[in-house]
Amino acid sequence: MSLRSWIHRLTAPQPVNSVPMGELREVKLLCVVNHGLKMGKGKIAAQVGHAAVKAALNAAEHHPSQMQAWLSSGQRKVVVKAQDAEEIEKLLEAAKRKGLPTCTVHDAGRTQIPAGSLTVGSIGPDSSEAIDGLTAHLKLL
Repeated sequence: MSLRSWIHRLTAPQPVNSVPMGELREVKLLCVVNHGLKMGKGKIAAQVGHAAVKAALNAAEHHPSQMQAWLSSGQRKVVVKAQDAEEIEKLLEAAKRKGLPTCTVHDAGRTQIPAGSLTVGSIGPDSSEAIDGLTAHLKLL
């Protein structure tokens, strides 16, 4: 299978009938940006992109039912901001305790951010209700 075919198979939405309708409106991926780093808009967009791809690949491998529900429901993504890396790490630990998929993005340090800085943490894709229970206090970016 070619890389192009593999990517298409991974990202192509499944028929809506394959996922219960109740799940379709309630699945999302949340990206939490480290607002303390004062990243520019383009840098934030790139880091959130990295987080979304990493979260999708992780979900496809380890959480296939959530991934299928997310793909079938339009791949809802929400971006919020946290004060610093410590706040992101606490949120991700709480998410892990609840069994939610998580991942982190650390910068390579080639542009405006020091190498190794935690730029974005993601939770999901999973139930919006479960994610909101941990992150409802965070403001949209």
